Amino acid sequence: MSKFSLFGKFNIQEGERDSMVGILLEAAESMKSLNECEIYLVNVSENEPNSVYVYEVWSSENAHQASLTLEATQTLIQRAKPIITGMERISTLKAMGGKGISVST
Repeated sequence: MSKFSLFGKFNIQEGERDSMVGILLEAAESMKSLNECEIYLVNVSENEPNSVYVYEVWSSENAHQASLTLEATQTLIQRAKPIITGMERISTLKAMGGKGISVST
């Protein structure tokens, strides 16, 4: 069975990348208690100092949507909003397997 994957990009105010990375790493830490979240990676690019990328793998799209309603998630979203200038869903994917996730057949 495939998993729901999401690759997204946050555009942020100049000089706020470290703040955004910190908020997203807190989100990653809070996801450790959710079995439905298999991967939550926070990434930056040296070529884009005002962007932060997140790659997520979930057991299902519904599990991802449910995570957005959690109090901890909502608190982090409120903290991040003032420094976000835009968001882009680069791609929604179906993770079929590989190192890092378990996929039952």
